Amino acid sequence: MLQIVKNQSDILNKLGIEALNPMQQAARETILSGAETVLLSPTGTGKTLAFLLPLVEELDASMREVQALILVPSRELALQIEGVVRQMGTGFKANAVYGGRSGYQDKIDLKHLPAILIGTPGRIADHLRRNSFSTEKIRMLVLDEFDKSLEVGFEAEMSEIMSHLHHLNKKILTSASNKVEIPKFVGLKNPVRLNFSDKGSAQLSLKIVVSPVKDKLKSLLATLKHLGGQPGIVFCNFKDTISYVSDFLTENHISHDCFFGDMEQRDRELALIKFRNGTHRLLLATDLAARGIDVPELRFIIHYQLPQKSHEFMHRNGRTARMNADGTAYVLKWKDETLPEYIPETPVENPKKAEQLSASNWKTIQILGGRRDKISKGDIAGLFMKVGKLKKDELGLIEIQQEISYVAVPAAKAHLLTQSLNNSKLKGKKLRLGVV
Repeated sequence: MLQIVKNQSDILNKLGIEALNPMQQAARETILSGAETVLLSPTGTGKTLAFLLPLVEELDASMREVQALILVPSRELALQIEGVVRQMGTGFKANAVYGGRSGYQDKIDLKHLPAILIGTPGRIADHLRRNSFSTEKIRMLVLDEFDKSLEVGFEAEMSEIMSHLHHLNKKILTSASNKVEIPKFVGLKNPVRLNFSDKGSAQLSLKIVVSPVKDKLKSLLATLKHLGGQPGIVFCNFKDTISYVSDFLTENHISHDCFFGDMEQRDRELALIKFRNGTHRLLLATDLAARGIDVPELRFIIHYQLPQKSHEFMHRNGRTARMNADGTAYVLKWKDETLPEYIPETPVENPKKAEQLSASNWKTIQILGGRRDKISKGDIAGLFMKVGKLKKDELGLIEIQQEISYVAVPAAKAHLLTQSLNNSKLKGKKLRLGVV
């Protein structure tokens, strides 16, 4: 049986965090002492840990039922929260379920019920209709980024789920925006509101790049070269625009990946994995990437197209200048274009000429084997260092999923490593490797 860990200092040590920030400390105290909490704080300020720490403290280690339910608007956010719970190392089981995932996979995970169940409203509602788990012991509910769930059309499913939860003693709602209305079906009576929405982006610089022509591609290229290969996101409003921009960047040998709603789930996950581990330093994305995805510290974001609503502009900008680090948001505009009123008076940036951007030094290797095979990051590191002869600084980010694992390695050695390590055994499983 896994050892249960609830001590905050032990958990923070595992996460490599010295201390909670003021928002996280206030959230922990409020959630533990009250029944209803509404937490408003920008993207990137650590809301996930803010509600997970008090939630874990309230769990009963002897119980074998779902005790805490976390509803999220996207698959990526569900996976991110599941990953944070695992990193906390508390010993409590957590599983994420979401649309686009195999129902058989859900069935396997729910055979032994998790203490913490994370999911999109559509998939959770479906499981409740199928009686996949009991709600009798669910005492805590988190509606993370609840306004986004409503925005993408989950109101009916959320209301349906609430009708099944009769024994709640804690409700926690989070959002990155303070301009949201809490729906009546949540049933809040006297919530404590923690408003940190004016915190977290103090170091954000906003700059405008003016394109002399309506087609802004050349100005985008000049801006990217000016930025010199730093990690960042280019935001577009439509998948067709992403395709158009992507083709142009490919023609100009700019390494990148794409991220939007109509992509297959596996392709979306892989795009984020390769972005996190440095295989790609640039992501072309719709507003799906504005909130609820796990990406590294970004030095910039570029608005190739501006969103229609001011709050989405804010959420996009929240991907950089996170946790009080500095960052820059660039707005690309045609010289005759009128900017919306929500854009403040902003200095114009003239991108300087730069050399052609170099390709990333990293490649991603996929391994058919994961947590279900009892494979750990240490196992993979040992294989690549002992058998693959990689030095410690040549081993990049390792990510392990249920059945697949990913590891970043030097680009020059990637194909040789897949050949030399193919059919190696870990925990009795013969591994298949390939560069993705």
